[in-house]
Amino acid sequence: MPFNKAIAMLDSGVGGLTVVRETFMELPGERIIYFGDTARMPYGPRTHREVRRFTEEIMEFLCTQDIKMVVVACNSASAAGLPRYQGTFDIPILGVIEPGARAALQHTRSKKVGVIGTAGTIQSGAYERAIKALDPTVEVFSKACPLFVLIVENDMTEAPETCRVAEEYLTPLKEAGVDTLILGCTHYPLMEDVIGRVMGDGVKLVSSARETAREARGTLKSLGLLNPGPYPEDGCRSGHRFYCSGPPAPFEAIGKKLLKQKVKAYRVLF
Repeated sequence: MPFNKAIAMLDSGVGGLTVVRETFMELPGERIIYFGDTARMPYGPRTHREVRRFTEEIMEFLCTQDIKMVVVACNSASAAGLPRYQGTFDIPILGVIEPGARAALQHTRSKKVGVIGTAGTIQSGAYERAIKALDPTVEVFSKACPLFVLIVENDMTEAPETCRVAEEYLTPLKEAGVDTLILGCTHYPLMEDVIGRVMGDGVKLVSSARETAREARGTLKSLGLLNPGPYPEDGCRSGHRFYCSGPPAPFEAIGKKLLKQKVKAYRVLF
């Protein structure tokens, strides 16, 4: 497989752009093709069967786009069926759960780790299984925070009520004494300031987005698919492509704000 093919990423909406942002820094020579399923978000309240169907539809589309890897940049989609995707598609596929779990274990001192995510991710127990597989002595405290996705998708992270919502969700984790908190949804790094204020300076926030970008580098290098780049600045920007299933304008606005560059999105309907 040629190393100059693109890395594909998918998410239920704009949250996976946090993985794109980290990948820009970690892998400046790579082109990104991104799909945000904004017409069908949020994935968290949906059944795993439904999320798997949506994810496989998107992956079939992405596999027509001259790619060398797929990053399922969505915790709900990863929890719903990462092994199934890996067994179905003949291309390297990464999720976001195991990289975040490994990073949390590197940071925790008290062996009390918190996990926040969508209802689907938390109910799946995927993070707890991944953490316990690496260190069964760690205590895991999980909390679903479903409104966080809607806050991010509607660009309300600076709204006054957002802090009140965060305090309601996160207080039980503070009381449990966690010293490390996994942001188990790729939307959540966009609320990192609010979450950090509520949890306090003594709690390390772990971004699965950042760890996934690092894992992508390692996987591509081991397979001989790492693009030696970087591209010239203009060439790199023009090489990326963004797709969404909902109206492009809201996606483009948040994408521009997050990635610090103009984002042109194309709508794809299923």
